[in-house]
Parts: sequence; structure tokens; C-alpha cells
Amino acid sequence: MLDNLNKEQIDAVICTEGPLLVLAGAGSGKTRVITRRIAYLVKEKGVSPYNILAITFTNKAAKEMKQRVDELLAGRTEGMIISTFHSACVRILRRQITKLGFSSNFNIYDTQDSLSLIKTVIKDLELSDSQFNPKSMLSHFGSLKDEMIGPEEYTDSHASNFYEKNIGRIYTEYQKRLKKNNALDFDDIISHTVKIFQNHGDVLAYYQDRFRYILVDEYQDTNKLQFVLIDLLSGRYRNLCVVGDDDQSIFMWRGADIRNILSFEKNFRGTNVIKLEQNYRSTQTILAAANDVIRHNEGRKEKKLWTEKKEGDKIRINRSENEYHESRFIVNEIRSLVEQGVYEYNDFAILYRMNAQSRSVEDAFLASGVPYKVFGSMEFYKRKEVKDVLSYLKLIYNEFDSVSFERAVSVPKRGIGNSSLVKIRTEAESKDISMLKVAESPDPGQFGAAQKKNLEGFAAFINDMRMKAETMKPSLLIGEVIENTGIIDEYMKAEPFEYETRVENIRELISIAIQYEKDGITTLAELLETVSLVSDVETTEGSERYVSLMTLHSAKGLEFPVVFICGFEEGIFPSERSALEQKLLEEERRLCYVGITRAMELLYLTCTKNRTIFGKTRYAMISRFFSDIDPGLYEYDEGSGTDRMHVFVPLENKNKGTDYQPGERVLHKRFGRGTVLNITKDGDDNILEIDFEGKGKRRLMEEYANLEKM
Repeated sequence: MLDNLNKEQIDAVICTEGPLLVLAGAGSGKTRVITRRIAYLVKEKGVSPYNILAITFTNKAAKEMKQRVDELLAGRTEGMIISTFHSACVRILRRQITKLGFSSNFNIYDTQDSLSLIKTVIKDLELSDSQFNPKSMLSHFGSLKDEMIGPEEYTDSHASNFYEKNIGRIYTEYQKRLKKNNALDFDDIISHTVKIFQNHGDVLAYYQDRFRYILVDEYQDTNKLQFVLIDLLSGRYRNLCVVGDDDQSIFMWRGADIRNILSFEKNFRGTNVIKLEQNYRSTQTILAAANDVIRHNEGRKEKKLWTEKKEGDKIRINRSENEYHESRFIVNEIRSLVEQGVYEYNDFAILYRMNAQSRSVEDAFLASGVPYKVFGSMEFYKRKEVKDVLSYLKLIYNEFDSVSFERAVSVPKRGIGNSSLVKIRTEAESKDISMLKVAESPDPGQFGAAQKKNLEGFAAFINDMRMKAETMKPSLLIGEVIENTGIIDEYMKAEPFEYETRVENIRELISIAIQYEKDGITTLAELLETVSLVSDVETTEGSERYVSLMTLHSAKGLEFPVVFICGFEEGIFPSERSALEQKLLEEERRLCYVGITRAMELLYLTCTKNRTIFGKTRYAMISRFFSDIDPGLYEYDEGSGTDRMHVFVPLENKNKGTDYQPGERVLHKRFGRGTVLNITKDGDDNILEIDFEGKGKRRLMEEYANLEKM
């Protein structure tokens, strides 16, 4: 049980009672610790699997954890829950959501479904979707739910402001219609669970008694709502173990609150703290660079990664003329290493700060013929044809789902346009019935003969499928929907150039359903729940031979023998916005730490002298994170052949002096008066960070700033 664990890992496994914070550095074997801890609880402490809840953030991580625990316990895991936050809460809601006035066969809306509903709400409230942007509204509502602020509370506190008052109206009506549709958006899943626990003490007591031992992975990524959920569930027995790394907290933009892990000892008194600092992934050179970068953050718990592995190759840095030269260098370097027989294509990952950077890299790969795959582009379950088929399945499962009704009834075309949908929706609301129920018997005074026939046929088909769904496997049900709706013929007529791709994706959906059935997911409810909670990056197994392209955020939790981080420049990494705010800058530095620690053997950091992005060409200044790294850890390559790169001389040897000092007052022709805050060396020039009166902070190259001293 404790074999092959280091001292700190053993301590984390056997410290089973009371609150425990495990600070697990990148690559320190935290999954091994969590799974061994679960097995130790069952085998050595006699804890029933039924009393254990283990939570992580991705379905892929949960699946891996389940497999490991199953092996350790030889299948003795009945009743144990190892899942994501959302999957665990959905399981609870299927039993308890009737207490909130929903039915247990609720649907889960993805972003596109939610946006469709919000657009309808904005239109019905006679508001402008340019003034009240649906995407902004959905994001805002998600943030409010994370902070546990409901429609009524928001409206009451913003009654005097016209714009915010209307946001409250949209929020209220959106939640009202979700309930009428017997649907939850992604953010409702946890907030509704917390609401039940807070208002129904008997339900909370039941789950507190069941989950006597709780383990939470990636705790640094939790938000306020998730903290409250865990706090409530662990309130009785207090056997809470959280594992995480504050240095890898990179999701503030979607609500993650680093204070949850930094303040854990304060929130849970009597906490034991164990640090896992031995890394089993990367070379010492890579770890030293990561330590150099992250130590500059103030909001962190002190820790330092180390390894028993060899020192390894130095980090390789290239500064090329522009993004096309940068991309060609990356592709040529990968091809060279593969041709030498050192690596295969699936050993490589190219990481970038923003998706817009991938274009030039993709162009270089296409020209070279090197196989690659971009992750984080259009996710499979968001593709039109997949959502079309899923809308049928969702409506079959839940007849009150108006969003799915409106999509399904329109594909293939049945002569039911927007005006007809408005009539159906209005009648459904006035009679408090589903839109499907209206379609079963349309009013002849409202619809033409052909429309009436089509609606009745559509409703009869959905009701027939609902009966079959009770006994039919999901894969066969999908086949019936495709065969009997004529949806494929519709794609051939309407979109002949996209036809083959759309058909392939629909067939892939059937293949996915078959695979899920092999894993024990055999009902329509289970299938819909599973596909609604999975993401694109999680589906890769890394076995196919292609180079992986993805954002730094998407790379979290992954590892590759060779990693390229491109666009290592001011304004990109760190981003322009974050460079002016300490809290955001620290998150960027954590993101840099995450990117560096994805590399196992080789790490490349690439940048350019000039970059065109978002239609503008600009002089590219080297990222400030370069200066964090000890110069002894890296070397500079020139490239070769037609793509020869300019040698990037170590920064400290190539800088001219500066005529300015921090605190000095200066005058700029455009920005006016300002104060010099900081001076950073950059190649043969200096970057001046200046706080201009009324204009905010700016970063200017000294040579071109044309400043006057005051």
C-alpha cells in the first residue's frame, strides 16, 4: 500500500483524520497519493467505500483515478463516488431537485443552448441584444451564481440603475424559463445543490453522514460556490483532504479563487499541512527555471521543486524576425528531432497564450506535412450536426425543453418558421404546457394544413421515440433518429460542401455512444449527462502520432517530453491587460510556471522581433519572465538553412545604459506628464514603465519614447 512512496507522500496517505492540506507541486505524484490514500482508508482503516467522496475537475482525471483505485482495491469500490464536482452534484440533484420544483429528468444546457434561451428572453422583454449582449449576460449570470447571488438579490440591490435593473429582469426571466423548460445551465448544477443543502437540513445531514471522508483534487481551482459545497458536506466529520498547488492556480478568469487554498488552515482549524516537492516528471534544469519564475510571486506558499533525475539539456531560446520564421523554426526543429529517431510526433506540444497565435503555426505545419492537431478549437459536441441530433435526444428525454424543441423541429425543415415558433411558444406559456404538447394538436386557425400535419407527425415521432428509449440502447436510438428524420438528406441539400464532414461527425456520435455503453452507460439519461459534462481536451489519449497544439490553459494536467512555448513576449505573455495589475500579473506568472512544468526533457521558449496579431504589426518586446530565469539555465540557437535565426545574445551582456531613474518625472508628446516606475533591460534597449497622469500605466521603449525630463 505504501510501496514506492516517498516520506511526504506516505505522511499524506496515512494522515486520515481531520482536515489535511497537501501542497502538491507540479509532477509530484499527487494522483498516486490520492488513490493510495483512498485504498488505505478502505484496506487499513476499514472505511466503507460508500462513505468516500473524491472530487476532481475533469472527467479524464476522474476516470484515471477510478481505474487506479479499482486496481488497488481489486474492485471493492461499490458505492464510492469518484467524479467531478458537476457529476457528483448531478447525481445528488437527480434525487433531490424536486425540492426546488424541478423534475428529476432535467436537461443540462450547454453554452449554445443557454445563449439561445437568453436571446429569446431579451427579445421578449423588448430589449436590445446589442446593448445587452447575450454572451456577456450569460458570463455575468455565471459569475453571480458563483458568488451565490440570485436574481431577486441582484434586482433588489440594483433597482436604482436603469441598465442593471434590466440585467436583473433578464436574469430573473432566464432562470424562470430554465425552470419551465425543466433545464439547468452549467452554473446551476452546483448552485442548486448548495441551495438544497442550505434550505433542507435533513438532506444535508444525509449526505454528511454518507460522505465521511472527502478528498478534493486541484483545490486551487475551486471557486466560492465549490468552497461552500465542500464546507457544508464536511461539516460533521471534518475528514477533509484537499490536494492542490497555489502556484498552478490559473483559472481566475472563470471564477477560481486562490484564497481558498491560501486560507485553508484559517477556514479549517486544526489543519495538517504536507508539502510534496519532489518532482517525478521533469529534469532539474526545467524545474530550476520554473522555480526561478514562480518565486517572484508574493501570493503563494513557499515551496521548491526538486528531482533525483539528471540535470538535463539547457532550455533553448530563439528570437526570430516574425511569427512565420518562429513557426518554421518550431516545425523544422520537430522534424529534425523525429528524423534523428529521438522522438515521435506525439511527444511534442506547442503551447501559446491565445488561440490567435495558432494560425501561423498551423500554416507552417500544413506546408511541411508534419501531422498536428489543434485542441480547444470547435469542440465536437458543439458542432451543428451533433447538436441537431442531441436536440432530438434531449427532447425525447424531457418534453419541456423548449430550446431543444425549437432546434429539432427546424432540422430538417418542416415549414415551421420563427412566426410559427412564436405562436407555439405563446400557446404553451398561456396553457402552462410544453411546446411539444401544443405540436400534438395544433390549432387549425393558427397553422396551415401542411404545417399542422408536419407538427403532428413530429410530435408523434418524438413520443414514439420516448417509449422506445425506455428499453433501447442510446446508440440504436441515435440510429433511429437519424434514419427516420431525414436529417442527413437535409445536409446534402442545404450544405453539400459540408455534407461528408457532418455525416462523419454524426457517425462518430454513434461510435461514442457504443463506447460509453461498453463502459456501463446504457440509458439515454446517462448518455446525455455524460456528454454534457465532457470537454474537447479531455478526449485526447495522446496515442496517435501528431503534434499537439493548444493554449497554456488547456495544457494544465498534461505532460510532454518536448514543449515549445511560443510568443514569449510582452503584451502576449504576460498579456497586455495583466501587465498593469499585480493580481493578474501573478496569475500570468503562475501560467508560465504551468507551461514550463509541462516539459519532461526539452523546453523551447520562442519569441519574435516583430509580430502581426489582430491585424496590427508591432515591435515585440521580450517577456519579462525571461529575466526571472538564471542565464546559466538556457542557451540560444540560430536555426539553419533558409530559416536562419538571429543569435539571441544573453540579455545582461547587450544592454546600453539608461538616462532615467525610477521616480523621475517625464513628459511625453501624446500621454503628457508621468512618473517612471520601473526600468527593464530588453536586448539593446530598455523598457520604461511609466504612470501617466489620467492615462494610466504604459510600457515604452526608451529609444523611441522621445521623452523630456521635467
